[in-house]
Amino acid sequence: MKTYNWGIIGCGKVTEIKSGPAYQKTKGFKLIAVMRRDIAKAEDFANRHNVPKFYSVAEDLINDPRIDAIYIATPPDSHEYYALKVAEAGKICCIEKPMAPSYQACVNINKAFQNKNLPLFIAYYRRSLPRFTQIKSWIDNHKIGNIRHINWHFSKPANDIDISKKYNWRTDANIAPAGYFDDLASHGLDLFTFLLGDISKADGIAINQQGLYSAMDAVTGNWLHKSGITGSGSWNFGSEKREDQVQIYGSKGKIEFSVFDDKHICIERNGKTESMVIENPENIQLYHVQNIEKHLSNLSTHPSTGKTATHTAWVMDQILNQW
Repeated sequence: MKTYNWGIIGCGKVTEIKSGPAYQKTKGFKLIAVMRRDIAKAEDFANRHNVPKFYSVAEDLINDPRIDAIYIATPPDSHEYYALKVAEAGKICCIEKPMAPSYQACVNINKAFQNKNLPLFIAYYRRSLPRFTQIKSWIDNHKIGNIRHINWHFSKPANDIDISKKYNWRTDANIAPAGYFDDLASHGLDLFTFLLGDISKADGIAINQQGLYSAMDAVTGNWLHKSGITGSGSWNFGSEKREDQVQIYGSKGKIEFSVFDDKHICIERNGKTESMVIENPENIQLYHVQNIEKHLSNLSTHPSTGKTATHTAWVMDQILNQW
């Protein structure tokens, strides 16, 4: 088995439990370096996670000859900048989602890696989680007949940081034009194309209802999958309570689940409802990272690539750019 040495650009909160340890737990992978502009925080992360090297300059990590592959876990406005440098260095890459703030930036990134014939993965890890592969199995095996429509409603109250109007890059329109929609809805829309196939048409409305920050805070959208399945969604980040519910309607039944919450996945058919609890791993990107290793070992094709994530970015742009 070939061993791939990985480095992380941006060892912040997402890398503590969600993703960083997954690279250390995957056979054939070694996490040997991390980078953060604050060198003290980079050193602290490296010490706590037993990572041999740490940097404060991304280019130093990218050009380290011992590193074969790089995971970019910075805010999305810097993804294109770092990804193009990784491609230029000729190294494998995984980018945290969303792939970039705009569809065009995603196109640029994907093209750079295609031109170098380099593997590019995007951290839409729900495509690898067993709870969602189970749902895909139900769909592919026609457990609810022919799929007709999918609907997702997601809402939550404003966070304390929103109400205080303190700076948060996730709601800075220069980094994430649609705020939490960019950060959260991208997960669901990407998952829906994994479950139901690519989307051929999408549109929507995006507004700022609360005036708490510069990004949009309320979005509605409609879309059409190439298969003829219709879709609709609504996302509001200033509601009374949190709700996260997806319904997939078929000719012979219905599937219900949550994109983010650890709820039962349910299937209704023949007048009966079945529910199933499938636990997520402690490091939620574990199966996603393990699938990267399988892809690099030619054992399987990874479900989340630069190509699939670029399509998700196109859908997001279509929903947002109509208003």
